Amino acid sequence: MTIDSATISTPAGPFTVLAGPDGAVRAAGFTADPADLLPLIHPRLRGEPRQRRELGRVTSAVTRYLDGDLAAIDVVPVEQHTGGTFLSHAWQVLRQVKPGDPITYTAYAGLSGRPAAVRAAAAACARNAAALFVPCHRVLRTDGSLGGYRWGLPVKEWLLAHERRH
Repeated sequence: MTIDSATISTPAGPFTVLAGPDGAVRAAGFTADPADLLPLIHPRLRGEPRQRRELGRVTSAVTRYLDGDLAAIDVVPVEQHTGGTFLSHAWQVLRQVKPGDPITYTAYAGLSGRPAAVRAAAAACARNAAALFVPCHRVLRTDGSLGGYRWGLPVKEWLLAHERRH
């Protein structure tokens, strides 16, 4: 099985997307190398990346997001294997967090239906393979500090500032 790969130039650095045959994003992140994303994909969904210049509506959505249409990425389908219902639900909830209005891990746990499960909410962010499309960058520590981000805090800072501007 092959999965399509394309890298998009962004002000925060190269952004690579891996998508299945149906166009659903399986992994995405701020890297130029698709091999960096493969380990994030469940083996059942993994395939050999086939480099393409662009991925149609996925590339278009990212370009529109970068141009200020922050809702453009919301309609892109995402396919991640969770192994459990909490992660799947938590990722769906995360896609509802509005750009420019970040929430805390505590609030995210509450929105996900498990207010006491702050660590589980943080783990959902950490296990998210579809950066930007499942916007874990919109979750902050209770004190308002950035916390962590797989692709580096400067990228998270840029994304949050971009969303505040638009």
